[in-house]
Amino acid sequence: MGLRICTAWRQWDDFWFRPEDPVTLGVVRILTGLMLTYTHWVWGIKFSSFFGTDGFQDLLLVRSLDPETMAWSFWWYVPPDLAWTVHLTCLFLLTMYTLGLWTSVTKWAAAIITISYVNRVPNASFGLDQMNAMLAVYLALGPCGARLSLDRLISVKRSAIRFPEAYAAGQRPFVLPRPSARLVRRLIQVHMCIIYFFAGVTKLKGTSWWDGNAVWMALANAEYQSVDMTWMAWYPWLSDLLTHATVLWEMTFWIFVWNPVLRPWVLLVGVLMHLGIGGFLGMWTFGLVMIFTYASFVAPETYLAIGFRRRSRNAPPAVGMANLPAERNSPSALQPVRVS
Repeated sequence: MGLRICTAWRQWDDFWFRPEDPVTLGVVRILTGLMLTYTHWVWGIKFSSFFGTDGFQDLLLVRSLDPETMAWSFWWYVPPDLAWTVHLTCLFLLTMYTLGLWTSVTKWAAAIITISYVNRVPNASFGLDQMNAMLAVYLALGPCGARLSLDRLISVKRSAIRFPEAYAAGQRPFVLPRPSARLVRRLIQVHMCIIYFFAGVTKLKGTSWWDGNAVWMALANAEYQSVDMTWMAWYPWLSDLLTHATVLWEMTFWIFVWNPVLRPWVLLVGVLMHLGIGGFLGMWTFGLVMIFTYASFVAPETYLAIGFRRRSRNAPPAVGMANLPAERNSPSALQPVRVS
């Protein structure tokens, strides 16, 4: 019994905390940052209508709806004459976050900005905003700027200036695998499993998902119609198939996505489904942000294998400088280090 407990504990610890390269978080950060920058830029198109004193959701009204709520927003304390300045500052910080500059600060700024905008206009917040907030908060917990970032580029250039001979030999500041990188990746993955499972369970409460009409009703709704799909009325079996397949896929996502063989096919179905939501129902941003989360299901080794890590032709595989700040490296610390 004791051996089984120890084995189960090791498997649990390995699942959540085994150190891994943060390159996957770098990919997710870039995708998330692009979506955050775009969506907050869109807020600015009708900025006064949403965040102005005479907007759709008055500040005092929003705060009085539920005085006991734990929701918080810095917009509650921004003077009206500084609102545009604050908005432009937020766009700047989100851009820096996307590029991976000052990431130790901008990753937290991105999370705070996203949450503050959502809580300021709760009646205009939907699934897209919730997904943005989820990704921003999780990424803030991990080293999302350790790779694929300007911070990384600056670190390499500083090392090149201080140790030109080591740089010329193909040695670079090494990025150590980190437990927090794996933890954040797992949090995103598990969160997606929960989202899809309860999305499927909730659909079972609606009769249209049982009789196969749900997809047809969505495509026939003129308010969402981006492409005329009314021809499907002559092929009801197709609506039935898509409706039941959607529920089945959502309710079994959490089971099959962990299988390495089935994972690509499970994610491919999700990509096609969300592209369909974007193309046929006009919800492109929501469809894309859902697809962006799938980047977390790609192992760091895969990203590194397809070229997200530049190597010198003269340097042996997986060799680099010690993982120390360039200004603290000593010549003895710059010896090649073999990575297992």
